[in-house]
Amino acid sequence: MTPPVYNVLFICTGNSARSIMAEAILNQQGAGRFRAFSAGSHPAGAVNPLAIELLERNRFKTADLRSKNWSEFAAADAPHMDFVLTVCDKAAGEVCPVWPGQPMSAHWGVEDPAAVRGSNEVIQRAFNDCFIVMNRRIALFTVLPIDKLDKLALKQELAGIGQVKA
Repeated sequence: MTPPVYNVLFICTGNSARSIMAEAILNQQGAGRFRAFSAGSHPAGAVNPLAIELLERNRFKTADLRSKNWSEFAAADAPHMDFVLTVCDKAAGEVCPVWPGQPMSAHWGVEDPAAVRGSNEVIQRAFNDCFIVMNRRIALFTVLPIDKLDKLALKQELAGIGQVKA
């Protein structure tokens, strides 16, 4: 029997950095077990070049990444989502989109590196920190025994992963 492939949607506000990085990381680390997508409630319209540069420097594929509206995944012909993970940072005052339907969901808030202002070093550090946190969370997610956990236990595991800093 072929194991299931889980569809995962990472959503945030702008879909230019955090959710884009998460999409690329999960598609590579979870190859064969997960298919990742990303979207935003108010997409920036372009992927942040610093996110692309960071992903490429770490050997992640970036060719198919694009900033898109989450309504694309609410359409009738969109793939069914098994997981919807919000990565917006409530502490920064952002409004996180709410996903309708029945997918398992959790909040994995991360500060938006695209919103950080300061020197190039400060901005690069923000992107690196975001990447490290998302990479760690996704590594933990990919080893969850999803098929062996009941819904409540899985929800608790997802919430716990959202608290991991690095």
